[in-house]
Amino acid sequence: MTRRFVIEAVMVAIYGELLAPSGPVEYIVPYNTIMELYEFRDSTEPLMNDLEDDRYVKDKINELIAYMEEPLNRKRLEKILVMPWGKTASILLDEHITWTVVNAVDNEQYGEYLDPIETEIILTAQKENAPILTDQFELIRRIIEAEVPVQVFDIQDFEFAMEDNVFS
Repeated sequence: MTRRFVIEAVMVAIYGELLAPSGPVEYIVPYNTIMELYEFRDSTEPLMNDLEDDRYVKDKINELIAYMEEPLNRKRLEKILVMPWGKTASILLDEHITWTVVNAVDNEQYGEYLDPIETEIILTAQKENAPILTDQFELIRRIIEAEVPVQVFDIQDFEFAMEDNVFS
């Protein structure tokens, strides 16, 4: 059974284990998080504390950007931008990993409590009935405090979330 998770694009670059799942996985990625990849790539601020790790992550970001810019993938992305909540057909990253990109729209439902990207992640999770996978402890805390009706996993619990007995 394919497990589905809503995730920010940069998380896949930062956490290598997400590219080596124990079974089939679909990452549902809000489009604006793909646009953030360009910001991370061009930023002079390090993403990781260790210089070698930072270089590795920036290389992975460049690979993801290049892959999304391939003609077929770029066409899929452009197609979803004409309609709010449009979704791409599955984009195959490898034999076990697919991406579905969603043109999520921040409707300010959570006001200033969550930033626009966080709101898009939550709304996408609700719309897709899929859990969120994140490394942002503060986001997890705010989701719990606001009693937002979504399931959320810390990336450190990725293998647990992949197990068959964990239901979303």
